[in-house]
Amino acid sequence: MNAIRIIQPYRYAGQWVFNDAAVGLEREPFVAGIDTMIDQMVADIPDADTGFRLIFSDSPFPGYNICVEWRREEMGGHWYFSPDLGIEGWLCPALFKYFDAAPPKIYALLGPSKPG
Repeated sequence: MNAIRIIQPYRYAGQWVFNDAAVGLEREPFVAGIDTMIDQMVADIPDADTGFRLIFSDSPFPGYNICVEWRREEMGGHWYFSPDLGIEGWLCPALFKYFDAAPPKIYALLGPSKPG
C-alpha cells in the first residue's frame, strides 16, 4: 500500500466527487463538512471545479497544507476536525479503501491538477 495517495476531485452536479478505479470508486462524493473544507482550500486554485490534485497521507510530508484530526466515529464513517479552518467534516467508509483503520490525523496537499 502506498504511503502517499493522490486523487483528483472535481464538481459533479454541484458536489465535490472523485474517481479512483484502482479502489473501485466512481463519483464518490465528499459530504457533511468535508465539501466545505474543500471549498475553502481551493478558493484560489484556478478551474478547481474541473479538477484539482489532492495528495494525502496519514504521515506528514513536505508541503502539506492542511491536517485534519480524528474526532469520532459515526455511521461507519469518521469525523475529522481542521484546526486551521475551524470546522469538522465526515469521511465516509470509503476511507477504508485507503487506510486499514481511521488514522488519528490525515495530512493533505490541495493544488492545481496541472503543475505551474
